[in-house]
Amino acid sequence: MPRAPLGQHFLQNPSILDRIARQVPESDLVIEIGAGPGTLTRRLLARARAVLAIEIDPRLAATLKRKPGDDLRLEVLRADVLDLDLGALIAARTAGRAVVAGNLPYYITSPILGRIFDAAERISESVLLMQKEVAARVCAAPGSRDFGYLSVLCQAHSRPELLFTVPPGAFRPAPKVTSALVRFLIEPCLERWGVGDRRAFLAFAQLCFHHKRKTLLNNLEGRFGRKRLAGLPEAQMRAEQLAPEHLAALWLRLAQGGAQGDAAG
Repeated sequence: MPRAPLGQHFLQNPSILDRIARQVPESDLVIEIGAGPGTLTRRLLARARAVLAIEIDPRLAATLKRKPGDDLRLEVLRADVLDLDLGALIAARTAGRAVVAGNLPYYITSPILGRIFDAAERISESVLLMQKEVAARVCAAPGSRDFGYLSVLCQAHSRPELLFTVPPGAFRPAPKVTSALVRFLIEPCLERWGVGDRRAFLAFAQLCFHHKRKTLLNNLEGRFGRKRLAGLPEAQMRAEQLAPEHLAALWLRLAQGGAQGDAAG
C-alpha cells in the first residue's frame, strides 16, 4: 500500500471506483487531478481517448508512468495543479473541451475549483470527489446555512450536483470525514448576467461574505461608503440571502459609480 506523505487518502474500494468512473462522460481527453496510485486512472482510460494524470508526488508519478500496461494513451504530469494553466494544457492536447475528474485533496479543494473555473471555456464537465461538508457548500441554495462564497464561485461557473457519498472506510488510510462525489456541468453565467470583469466580481463576492453574519452594509462600507450603501434595499441583508445573479446585479450597480470617494460615508 502506498504511503500518503502529502495527506492523501487513496480510494481503494473497487465498486465505488467503478461507480465514479461511470459518472465520467466519454471524452477525447480526461484530466485527472491527484491520480495517486492510479486506481481511478485505469478506469478513466476506458472512458477517454487520452488521460492526462496530474500527480504532485514524485514517487507516485513515477509509478503511474509504468501503469497501466504502459498504455500510450496515458500521459503523466508530475506537477502541483495549482501551478498549472489547465486551459493551456487542454488546448495543447485537443481542439475540443476536456472533462476533469479526481479525488481532490481536502485542504486545497477550493483553490483547485478556482483553477478549473479559470479554464471553463476548455472544460465541459468535472466529476470530483471532495469532503461532504465542502460538497454541501458547493451545492447550497441561497438562504441556507451552507451558502457562501464557494457556492457563488461554483454556481456562477457551473451547475453543481451532489451525486452520492463515500464512507471513510473506502479509503486507505481512512479519513475522519465522509466524502461526496459532485458533478459540475460547466456553464459560465457571468456574461449572461452582464458581468464583464470576472475577477473584480469574484473579489466583490468575497468581500460580501467577509464576515458571514454581518449585513452587506457592514461588509461593504469600507469600499463603497456607508451613505451610498444605506440607500440600497439589500443593505440590511446578509450576502447569504442573495442568489449569485442578484449579487452580480448588486455589483453592477455599485461598480458603475466606483468605490468610495464618489460617496462619502
